[in-house]
Amino acid sequence: MQVYRLILSTIILLSAGMISKAQQANKIHLLNTFHIKSEGGWDYIAVQPNSNKLYVSHGNQVNILDKTTGDSLGIIPNTTGVHGIEFVPSLNKGYTSNGRLNNITVFDLKTNAILSQIATGTNPDAIFYDEFSKKIITCNGRSNDLSIIDPVTEKVVATIAVGGKPETLVSNNRGKVFVNIEDKNEIEVIDITKNIVEKHWSLLPGESPTGLAYDATTKRLFAGCGDNKLLVIINAENGSIVDKLPIGAGCDGVGYDAVQKLIYTSNGEGTMTVVKEISKDKFVVAATITTKKSARTLAVDEATHKIYLPAAHFEAAPAGGGRSKMIAGSFQVLVFGQ
Repeated sequence: MQVYRLILSTIILLSAGMISKAQQANKIHLLNTFHIKSEGGWDYIAVQPNSNKLYVSHGNQVNILDKTTGDSLGIIPNTTGVHGIEFVPSLNKGYTSNGRLNNITVFDLKTNAILSQIATGTNPDAIFYDEFSKKIITCNGRSNDLSIIDPVTEKVVATIAVGGKPETLVSNNRGKVFVNIEDKNEIEVIDITKNIVEKHWSLLPGESPTGLAYDATTKRLFAGCGDNKLLVIINAENGSIVDKLPIGAGCDGVGYDAVQKLIYTSNGEGTMTVVKEISKDKFVVAATITTKKSARTLAVDEATHKIYLPAAHFEAAPAGGGRSKMIAGSFQVLVFGQ
């Protein structure tokens, strides 16, 4: 009887803890909306660490906003088809991946002045700075490879063929880079010291992986699979699938708050799924928050625990089918937090 009571007490405590974490996540709500009147579509959004700057990809330029007020702090022009933004503060340099120009723009973080442009593979999408190797990496969606760039010399030092469409990537800061291969339903493990593909890890039943985040403490990868609405959690040491959780449709971004142990997926259907990391092998969906249809990417600011999602208003779908048109001047950034 005493053992039974102990087990029951443990179950009650664990359940109470999960409820408490879910209640914490349910406090997340819309805090602000930043309106950007310029034209064009968008992709990634990024918070510059240790600054008040929010960088928003937008058509042929990057808009720089005050992350608290939404006030304009400038633009990075001539970044046609821009996808992502990355930073190397030690060099005072920022980088944008320009999908339609097949290059990246290098700019000064203090003045926003354009310093140079560097040719990459075809249609550079996500862009990432790997602290371990001190290299900038672009995922080139049409040439199915990665461009490895030395930010000091501003030269491409290697090109790694990945055999599929690389969507986004993260690093364990110990020599391994993990890349979502969208059309292969897998993660490729890159040895960044040798610039080779080392392993292929299947994400099935997850399909069309897009957003990817990493917990360096538990060594877990979080892959958002938008086609079948799953967040697949992978052991980054051996590639085994730890868990699979339901998320909303149209996920194109995954963010992780290491302090609050919360994983966010931005779902283009107009929701944000919040997953609580209870332990390295235990995860629960803590909340599903209404955002805005088209809010498919996000950035998490670990300094303030706010989440930024770009979105826009769209016209009704054409009667004969096809894509809805974005309403001019409706582009905005939604700011969520507790």
